[in-house]
Amino acid sequence: MKLSKIARFTALIIAANALGLAHAATDAHFHPQGKPPSKFTIELYNQAKKALPFEDTRDFEESQKGLIAKPSFTKIMADAGNVAWDMGSYEFLLQGKDFTSINPSLQRQAVLNMAYGLYEVVPGRIYQVRGFDLANMTLIKGDTGWIIFDPLTAKETAAAALAFANEKLGKRPVVAVVFSHSHVDHFGGVRGVVDEKDVQSGKVPIIAPEHFMQAAISENVFSGNAMSRRVQYQYGVLLDRSPFGHVDQAIGKNVANGNTGLIAPTRIISKDFEDLTIDGVEMVFQNTPDTEAPAEMNTYFPQFKAFWAAENVTGTIHNIYTLRGAEIRNALNWSKQINNALYKFGDDVQVMFASHSWPRWGNERVQEVLRAQRDLYANMNNQVLHYANQGVTINEIHNVYQAPASLQRQWAARSYHGSEGHNTRGIINRYLGYWDGNPATLVPLSPRESAPLYVEMMGGAAKILAKGKELNEQGKYLEATEILNKLVYAEPKNQDARNMLADAFEQLGYQKESTSVRNSFLQAAYELRTGLPQALAPRATGPDVIRALSTGLWLDFLAISIDSQRADGMNFTINLVTPDNNEKYLIEMSNATLTNIANYQAKKPTLTITINRSDLNSIMMGASTFEALETAGKAKFEGDRSAYEKIKSILVKFTPNFEIMPGTLNASPTPASGNSRNTAPVYEAKPFEYIIYSAEED
Repeated sequence: MKLSKIARFTALIIAANALGLAHAATDAHFHPQGKPPSKFTIELYNQAKKALPFEDTRDFEESQKGLIAKPSFTKIMADAGNVAWDMGSYEFLLQGKDFTSINPSLQRQAVLNMAYGLYEVVPGRIYQVRGFDLANMTLIKGDTGWIIFDPLTAKETAAAALAFANEKLGKRPVVAVVFSHSHVDHFGGVRGVVDEKDVQSGKVPIIAPEHFMQAAISENVFSGNAMSRRVQYQYGVLLDRSPFGHVDQAIGKNVANGNTGLIAPTRIISKDFEDLTIDGVEMVFQNTPDTEAPAEMNTYFPQFKAFWAAENVTGTIHNIYTLRGAEIRNALNWSKQINNALYKFGDDVQVMFASHSWPRWGNERVQEVLRAQRDLYANMNNQVLHYANQGVTINEIHNVYQAPASLQRQWAARSYHGSEGHNTRGIINRYLGYWDGNPATLVPLSPRESAPLYVEMMGGAAKILAKGKELNEQGKYLEATEILNKLVYAEPKNQDARNMLADAFEQLGYQKESTSVRNSFLQAAYELRTGLPQALAPRATGPDVIRALSTGLWLDFLAISIDSQRADGMNFTINLVTPDNNEKYLIEMSNATLTNIANYQAKKPTLTITINRSDLNSIMMGASTFEALETAGKAKFEGDRSAYEKIKSILVKFTPNFEIMPGTLNASPTPASGNSRNTAPVYEAKPFEYIIYSAEED
């Protein structure tokens, strides 16, 4: 999970709660038009029960080992008055029955993730608070205080977790904080455990891997609005928490909805392996870049023979390609970094714990889990390329690749967060790109253009609906989606087609083991039946994030936000000067493209804008405008103001409510003039009131 989650999750969960979609009763289907699991879905469950080692209960024993106390509450309130966290909304999972709308393997994982409370990992020295957020908070007992690893997503949940630990173990000051990697559920709650003044004074160091800030701030900003929309599918934020809707997030229950923040690290780990002792605790940091996150590190505690696996080894195979959209992760490197840890620490380690899931105890058990995940990441990478080198394409690999039988029966190698299907396609995309080599798919028609051709040749809507009904009744849901999806694209307002496609999606969602895939199918079914709720709105990242965003990155995002078609013929240069941090940027508009370069100034600029970077922050957050700051004497314009006015006139403000399934908006977007393939809706922007919308995963 990444910094961009700040916008994605907080805004969307608020919207879900506002719409009354969360925490509904569990004795009825979450959607009135929904269907119960079919006999084919139940038969798939029966096959899974026979194929998988449900008799292996070690994970359940380990997930409860070391329990010190459970809190008397399940809800944590946010400062804004909303519920920041609510484990009670998932208590239906503890009824002790098999739900016919949840893949039994996924249900097992969902029950394991109900662990909630304070746990001891190493007697008297290492503790975890689990179930207070998507991630775990880890507390290492030093000579005088706590070293906190990964202070959760939100200030409120982090503060509650620390207070609960202090209540049960005795109050101790925080003497250091470690960010294991650059995803927001591992640093966003930092202000709930430490005062920034103590960090700035050097009293409390914050330790992070090399390139942490760059990864935390920049990842997903450019396509953040699109990711904000796509995350509604991967994380199912509009789905009811019930057996028919959202049941788990694979690496935890959900994500907290509170105040997220960021305090810059004061100690960077830059070596492959780096030793550091803080408050009497010896730590060996292992940098693992380009694995689960662009910047990430494991940690070994030689005094305790304990290995912290960050998010590189948890209770599931992770995402190589994450469905919200992100750069493809390096499966081979991920495997190699696990292997490095295995051989560097594996002979001595007696317990492995992580930022998600539960620990494993005993050297043999730890090595078993490390090898399982090491081998599956390597196997996926190697076998996908093995097949690709024999001509298997990106459009076929998910139907060809299967994990080795020995790995399929290891719970640590099951794909609850990722899935073999989208991970294997991601690997081909990383190495070979999206094209399958067939010229027919090199310049394809868009679905809205191709679908009417298919519908016409298939004999029209009536025949497709009849065949779709037949396929659904036969349990051939993928085949049904193949033809019904064409009909929905050709006739977006055909509600019979939409409902039938939703029925197929729903059964596929029930069947899936991966939370990401389950949620995506169920979210699409919801939107096909109901349409896109208009209450959804973007939310800005917090001020900590804006302050950390580089001026150049903001200018790059501004360039993405202009409508290039309306910029044709514009030519000008702007010198941007921010005296308080001694930055200078040359901004140029030419060939309908806005570019910028740091540390240069045009000799004869069209316009020069001078503004302190501290004041520019308020514009980036949408809290002020250049005009308002100019009136206040905080911004100065020298030269031809028309250059500024021209940029204002062509800005487009992104909002994450565009269609994914056709026909879900009240009015379909109109193609831009002269571009029949541009189906993105255009929204009017307020001049330069620009909020950076971030979108991320995990």
